Amino acid sequence: MGRLDLRRALLALAGLGLVGLFLALGTWQVQRRAWKLDLIARVEAGLQAEPVAPPPKAEWGHLDRRAIEYRRVRVSGRFEHDRAALVQALTERGGGFWVLTPLVRADGTTVLINRGFVPGDRKARADRASGEPAGEVTVTGLLRLTEPGGGFLRHNDPAADRWYSRDVAAIAMARNLDEIAPYFVDADAAPNPGGLPVGGLTVVAFRNDHLVYALTWYALALMSAGALIYAWRRPRSEAWT
Repeated sequence: MGRLDLRRALLALAGLGLVGLFLALGTWQVQRRAWKLDLIARVEAGLQAEPVAPPPKAEWGHLDRRAIEYRRVRVSGRFEHDRAALVQALTERGGGFWVLTPLVRADGTTVLINRGFVPGDRKARADRASGEPAGEVTVTGLLRLTEPGGGFLRHNDPAADRWYSRDVAAIAMARNLDEIAPYFVDADAAPNPGGLPVGGLTVVAFRNDHLVYALTWYALALMSAGALIYAWRRPRSEAWT
């Protein structure tokens, strides 16, 4: 095989590799789109369903995120307001904090409740004391899974009591909470005394651009195949020198 034929073969292989790569990426996006549509359908069904009890302790070690997240749940217990953690938040009401408060249930287990949003100038507990119910309470909301680590480019700092994500395990350790569920509950919009915290601000939205990405990859595969065929059919003296 001459140098010209070898170059021709190598370029053809490279072109076929690109076509294969683009086709694989397009197919992957089609699969991702199917997964995303299934997720959206399940979440929307869960949002409309009647609230149920959150997963019991016996299931904590093998939770199925796809099956439980954003499920409407109802849980009862007693708030420990003195152990609440404030997590930085940016909402439709502006910047402020989520108030995550431990709820101790009758069986001794604890669930963190995101009771809602407070603006930055009302973060002091004394400024929202009227919104701290005593005794047995029942909370309805959306079940969410822990958010370990922190926020974008900002890590949780338990020692300084600075929280950028709702990291259940880290908050539990910082607040010395035992037998705590590995999830938290975003309280619904039921009003609290005094108006704070404000619940029901969970944003349930999923980007679904997979079809656009799939079409883009398939278009690139088609163009690459067309360019390869065009080059292959040209005379050697024109196409491969």
